[in-house]
Amino acid sequence: MQKIMAVNAGSSSLKFQLFEMPSETVLAKGLIERIGLKDSVISIKTKEGKKHEQTLDLADHDQAVKMILEFLISLDVVKSLDEITGTGHRVVHGGETFASSALVTEEVLKEIDKLAAFAPLHNKANATGIRSFQEAIPTAATVAVFDTAFHQTMPETSFLYSIPFRYYKEHGIRKYGFHGTSHNYISKETATFMKQDVKDLRIISCHIGNGASICAIKDGKSLDTSMGFTPLEGLTMGTRSGNLDPAVVPYLMEKENLTAAEVIDVFNKQSGLLGISELSSDLRDVTTAAQEGVHQSELALSIFIKRIKETIGAYAVEMGGVDAIVFTAGVGENSAVVRSGAIEGLGFMGVELDEALNQSNENRDSAHSISTDASKVQVLIIPTDEEVEIARDVVTVQNEK
Repeated sequence: MQKIMAVNAGSSSLKFQLFEMPSETVLAKGLIERIGLKDSVISIKTKEGKKHEQTLDLADHDQAVKMILEFLISLDVVKSLDEITGTGHRVVHGGETFASSALVTEEVLKEIDKLAAFAPLHNKANATGIRSFQEAIPTAATVAVFDTAFHQTMPETSFLYSIPFRYYKEHGIRKYGFHGTSHNYISKETATFMKQDVKDLRIISCHIGNGASICAIKDGKSLDTSMGFTPLEGLTMGTRSGNLDPAVVPYLMEKENLTAAEVIDVFNKQSGLLGISELSSDLRDVTTAAQEGVHQSELALSIFIKRIKETIGAYAVEMGGVDAIVFTAGVGENSAVVRSGAIEGLGFMGVELDEALNQSNENRDSAHSISTDASKVQVLIIPTDEEVEIARDVVTVQNEK
């Protein structure tokens, strides 16, 4: 039995789950918010139901990590930190350097810092979390798990943009894709549910949340994905625009007297569902307003669904068919309206949705089918679990040492 901690460090937050492996039992999980700010908030819950919630001032991630580990001992989750044999850390960007999770060395950390040029807010925070845990538990193996790694199997025809080739060679401008840990997890869970080898399946994984991406998975590998050079590309999202004509950037700069950075900020934080509806970035709010006949909310919901459907269709063509369409993440797992809208009209592909199953709240915590028995394509809801996938990767890397 091993105790493995999965960590997701943000610039002012730190989320974790402690697993007992290989049973994948969650021994404890928690979240610290407002790190570096006044009134930091810590919340921890153990498998036995013990809870600890506290508001205090934490100056940095080092203090936050030490506080988490102290509470794990005081709550009897572990008797000694030596029981934690590995920590796995979500790292947003691995570039072309990392096609799989990696044991963290000083050279790996330097490369993560270097790749912060592609994801400055995320990679710097991820590296900070890694260093804090290394200092706090020096005996534990430290593994970096990259959001982009799963997509490194994409062929050049999928990841290259139609711009001068030297921009790729000299500056690394290409599609990288994100949510890779989630899509990888979903592919394995789909194969388990369907009782088939993942290498024999063509899967379209729809990770639909406030941030959203779809991945075409063939032979167990990412063939294509909707997010690109940054997470801004692809689908309409909560506050992100998704795909649009690049010429809009200079046009808005001139018309609104904005810098390029300010335009990108608009596309990242003021667009998507929020921008179209002018109401909310939360799909629940937009759906309620749309059902009440509010036109801009109707538009926002329709466009949101249309982009998902377009991408599903494109990836089915790209893979020469599809065996399973899987919905996951906050919206994908919980919005029957989005799932129904995304599948509507796909009957020509042999996809048939069982609307009663789609509307049902049963099996919400486990993988289940919402397609009819006659459907040639399985339509599934599978709750994603990026943390357990991180823990699995830590064990895999440890065994490869």
